[in-house]
Amino acid sequence: MLLVKINEPKWEYDIHSLVKAFYPERTVKVMTPEREEVMREKGVCEPAQEVAEITVSAEEVTVSFSGAHSQTHRWTEPEDGRKNEFKRFFYQCLSKVCGKELPWGNLTGIRPTKIAMGMLDDGASKEEVFRVFEQEHFVSREKTELAYDIAQRERQILSTLHYKDGYSLYIGIPFCPSTCLYCSFTSYPIGVHRDRVERYIDCVIEEMKETARIMEGKILDTVYIGGGTPTTLLPQQLDRLICALKEQFDFSTVQEFTVEAGRADSITREKLEVLYRHGVSRISVNPQTMKEETLRSIGRAATAAQTIDAYQLARECGFDNINMDIILGLPGEKETDVQATIDKICELAPDSLTVHSLAVKRASKLRQFIEENGMDMLVNTDATMRIASEGASQMGMVPYYLYRQKNMSGNFENVGYAKEGKAGIYNILIMEEVQTIVALGAGSITKRVFPDGRIERCDNVKDVGLYIEKLPEMIERKRELFA
Repeated sequence: MLLVKINEPKWEYDIHSLVKAFYPERTVKVMTPEREEVMREKGVCEPAQEVAEITVSAEEVTVSFSGAHSQTHRWTEPEDGRKNEFKRFFYQCLSKVCGKELPWGNLTGIRPTKIAMGMLDDGASKEEVFRVFEQEHFVSREKTELAYDIAQRERQILSTLHYKDGYSLYIGIPFCPSTCLYCSFTSYPIGVHRDRVERYIDCVIEEMKETARIMEGKILDTVYIGGGTPTTLLPQQLDRLICALKEQFDFSTVQEFTVEAGRADSITREKLEVLYRHGVSRISVNPQTMKEETLRSIGRAATAAQTIDAYQLARECGFDNINMDIILGLPGEKETDVQATIDKICELAPDSLTVHSLAVKRASKLRQFIEENGMDMLVNTDATMRIASEGASQMGMVPYYLYRQKNMSGNFENVGYAKEGKAGIYNILIMEEVQTIVALGAGSITKRVFPDGRIERCDNVKDVGLYIEKLPEMIERKRELFA
């Protein structure tokens, strides 16, 4: 464990994120005097290596590294601007000690394109955007260009949406064939919970009815059914869910209707025919990797051949907007494995490709895997990112959305690539937070975006049993949020 001490309770999140970015294989804790006193009183003493001590005063900040050096920076910004000033200074200190730079510099948030979007909306030039990214945040030229290009593309794609009087709808189906090694989403093995599914659908439909009343008069732009794995539902259950959805909401304005089919071991012709008949315009068939050994190690029961069969079946059923997801940095995978996966995907020629950099989530089984096998089993590099990018380009795709996560392999990013007219609008909306998204089902989070840009949230409980039991409370939260 690496320990960072700071004499005042401030900037702990950013300190933790930056240190973790430079030392991804280590556990990091930020300790204030108050927290240290509480731990001492409780008799908690964890073995840790003190990596740095930060001393903040009204005039300056000093960072002292164990066994290295100390650096002092005198404040030039007023109090309300010192967070960013500190992040610039602390990043440079870490970069000097570690002897390396990070591709995203000192940016610790998950939405770097939001900075570029905001600047462009305010009339900033390309040169001004590049200056902020490169000089204030130390972002590499390659990542700066990526963020700028995506921001430009996002603005164009979102130009037809109804921000003031519109919204998008998310419906969560929290069941999966099994739980993948890396997953931290709300999901329950369908085999164990099959007897609860009908009651769960009843509750989601009831939440639909009340939500339709709450959002009456508003324009529905996009609909996304995700999870979990929505196609763990039986064909008749999918039919019942979508029939109710279309009865309650006006689909005449819907620009995109996505169902995340996801795992090949949940996809059948009957289910695809239900989705196609109901006008689902976009689906995902996600391999994550085409390497059989990796699929087994991460808990994906479907083989690469089954994924290919499911994809071809979706084409036969008439779907002309199919996304595929892959993850870079999976246990034991090398550049040759990534290239082999991309080669097979290029042969299939999907309409969009989402490239994820593996993120180590606390709630996933992956953390235990790392403890047993070591962090060096997870390798993501500039080369693997480039292999995926070049494969997407070969298929005629361009990057259209981007986001980052904590503890991401290689300190890289997740990027969505798409052919012309095939970008996932909902994906952009969930990242850029420019439109209200109303979310139904267990573990979902509704975000109301106000005209001044302010965002307020209300969340549904994650546990399926509690969701069923407390449904009236979930609905009341929505009423209060939109009152």
